Amino acid sequence: MSGKINLRMATGDGENSYATNSIGQKKVILETRPVLQKAVEELYRSLPPRSTMVVADLGCSSGPNALVIISEVVSMIRAFTRGQERVAEPRAMELQFFLNDLPGNDFNVVFQVLEQFNNLAKEEKEEEEEMETTPYYVAGLPGSFYTRLLPYQSVHLFHSSYCLMWRSKVPEGLLCGTHLNEDSIYIGKTTPPAVVKLFEEQFKRDFDLFLTLRHQELVIGGRMVLTFLCRKSRDMLVHGEVGSIWELLSEALRCLVQKGLVEKKKLVSFNLPFYAPSVDEVKALIKEKPLFDIENIRLFQTNWDPHDDSDGDMVQNCASSGEIIAKGLRAVIEPLIRDHFGESVIHELFVTFTSIVAKHLEKGKAKFTVIVISLHKAMH
Repeated sequence: MSGKINLRMATGDGENSYATNSIGQKKVILETRPVLQKAVEELYRSLPPRSTMVVADLGCSSGPNALVIISEVVSMIRAFTRGQERVAEPRAMELQFFLNDLPGNDFNVVFQVLEQFNNLAKEEKEEEEEMETTPYYVAGLPGSFYTRLLPYQSVHLFHSSYCLMWRSKVPEGLLCGTHLNEDSIYIGKTTPPAVVKLFEEQFKRDFDLFLTLRHQELVIGGRMVLTFLCRKSRDMLVHGEVGSIWELLSEALRCLVQKGLVEKKKLVSFNLPFYAPSVDEVKALIKEKPLFDIENIRLFQTNWDPHDDSDGDMVQNCASSGEIIAKGLRAVIEPLIRDHFGESVIHELFVTFTSIVAKHLEKGKAKFTVIVISLHKAMH
């Protein structure tokens, strides 16, 4: 497996695209709205009238979700401005958004959706002509968020959702063959402790770098709202935790090896550039350097099947939920799978994976653990 990772979601807007199969990610963004709203409000009140607030969404991906943050922040600023009109001179401002993702991201879909969004905003402006609107400007920003992206002290707010569990690369020890992960593509039941340590250390290096870079780019008093998959405990394979879904995909790949559809050496050499940290790991790394103060940190859970909002712990239709979950994961991981194993295995792999997930759900609902953190650039 090459050290260079061209991580990207499934492009376009077809049946298996990320744009079509990312409702779970949207629900997570909306779940964290109160945390974002508090950060935006505090920035709004700290800036002088007629300012420009700069907001960067890191790992925006493609499709409608890429514009959720724009819609949310614009609506929040408009609400704050209208509220201010009743008591004092309104603190009207302009907004500059940067939508960031890796160069392989389908920015074409992003800007097609943006055009629709802008047209809808124009219609709303005509209907509310008597009210002052909030001008906003949007630019694409291709590049890794593990590099410097923007000028020194130029950003007021960084937002990132469902991205920081992805690593800058597969751990070096796995790439060069010093360590083998054998039948797992992440941290599984058979993963040696030395390999687990490689994933942990790669996360520490990446997250430390991310915090350092963003500290340089944020203005004094700037904020970050970060949301990503994590673990409640040190245990890697608790039912529902993200490690267990990768273990099921590993099982599906092993089935293809047994059928002769995938070479064993191909499976052995494939490892995900991924690590979902424990909450304690995240807190420890933030506190290790006096770059940011933690304003808010909380955990919540989200169902593997984003369409299942039913009560209770049992899955009502395992086959249906299995198919939805498989499509959602395929939209995220298919490009990486295709680059390594080839196009020919994709259909059979996800048919097999769907069946394995459905069987797994017979144990009960599986839920990811998600962490949302609000950070404030330290003044000291």
